[in-house]
Amino acid sequence: MERLNSFLKRKDIILSPQRYCIEALGAMAQGLFASLLIGTIITTLGQRAGLPLLEEIGGYASAMSGPAMACAIGWALHTPPLVLFSLITVGYSANALGGAGGPLAVLIIAIVAAELGKAVSKETRIDILVTPLVTIFAGVGLSMLIAAPIGRAASQVGTLIMWATEQNPLVMGILVSVIVGVALTLPISSAAICAALGLTGLAGGAAVAGCCAQMVGFAVMSYKENGVGGLVSQGLGTSMLQMSNILKNPRIWIAPTLASAITGPLATCLFHLEMNGPAVSSGMGTCGLVGQIGVYTGWLNDIASGAKAAITPWDWAGLVLLCFILPALLSWAFCEIERKLGWIKEGDLKLG
Repeated sequence: MERLNSFLKRKDIILSPQRYCIEALGAMAQGLFASLLIGTIITTLGQRAGLPLLEEIGGYASAMSGPAMACAIGWALHTPPLVLFSLITVGYSANALGGAGGPLAVLIIAIVAAELGKAVSKETRIDILVTPLVTIFAGVGLSMLIAAPIGRAASQVGTLIMWATEQNPLVMGILVSVIVGVALTLPISSAAICAALGLTGLAGGAAVAGCCAQMVGFAVMSYKENGVGGLVSQGLGTSMLQMSNILKNPRIWIAPTLASAITGPLATCLFHLEMNGPAVSSGMGTCGLVGQIGVYTGWLNDIASGAKAAITPWDWAGLVLLCFILPALLSWAFCEIERKLGWIKEGDLKLG
């Protein structure tokens, strides 16, 4: 056992939730953003501007989501170059065979393949052959064995959540909005979770509302401390920037979370906001306006399929209120109450 521990330490193989559930998943979110999400933005811009070239570029970016996620995971796990480059093939196979649950399959399979590749890296004189072979065979082999079942399981969970949201839009609207919103602020990937679960429809709309409550909420709450720079970096970037402050004073998380508990059911029960664009957009909130672009893309898809006659003023009102105005007003109001109670003090929301 001592020899094994020494070997794992030498290879920088750390079997821990921190390494896999936070560092790897957080990096995977960046890979997802740099491929599928940015591709979705570019494609949508191309469609709206009537520029086929942008649509083509966006399509290429989106198609590389599997390799991008796997390479990001490999980077987080500190893999040697040969392992990192071999993960391109692993990510492609896991994502392709995983279907709607492709991102979850990529996460699991890329971690295993990366660690096995690290284990054999530079252990032989023919490393340039051994390391890629082990990484690719392990990754692609696992993809062929478990990617499809993982994808089906993830899809079933997502389908169950969407079904439950339709059966009880009030309760499930609250739960989905709060849970996905919290996941967005945590150092994990809400986008990857939504993509893995295939979260669309009313559940996707509630997820969008929850994410917006966190991002816009923290941006407005902390404007006094962080100014315009903080407003933009959190409102259009990520509320994850507040995690270190949350660890110091968890009460700062109450205001945007309460806001999400209100906007979620409003999305499902009053405005019937549905995310019928890419499922990954459900977990992005206002980050690069990906969530709003996804909702708009879904409207266009529904019109094209005949499920929706036209985009109405009520649709636009719901999108603007749920994504921007209500998160800002509610979070600010709850934050002011907390400040008066002494739960939030000057500097508690200051970004480092």
